[in-house]
Amino acid sequence: MSIFRTKKQKTRTKGLGPKAKVADASGKLSTILKGPWLSEKALIATEKGVYTFEVGPEVTKRDVTLAVEKFYKVSPKQVRMVNLPGKKVNLRTRRGFGMKSGRRKAYVTLKKGDTIQFA
Repeated sequence: MSIFRTKKQKTRTKGLGPKAKVADASGKLSTILKGPWLSEKALIATEKGVYTFEVGPEVTKRDVTLAVEKFYKVSPKQVRMVNLPGKKVNLRTRRGFGMKSGRRKAYVTLKKGDTIQFA
């Protein structure tokens, strides 16, 4: 049992770090932005300047910001990330239940007047 802390805490420095990848070797942004998230809620949010994208599991807010700037030529005002859990599904066989994989999406808020065309 230890009363006093013996290890020093590491201080984190702000910076890009090793995970800050804007594109893979072939120059594609598919590792970061998999595509737009098309749902009724997402389409209503586009009227307010909030665009929703499906992103990879280890993508950071900084990666999404750089990818949107590079691909759509607009600068995001805010980026929010959401992890969606996997769901249990009935397989309708003797095996019983299975799991759908979890997904991750990013809400990108743009400045007033900026738009993104998906078509």
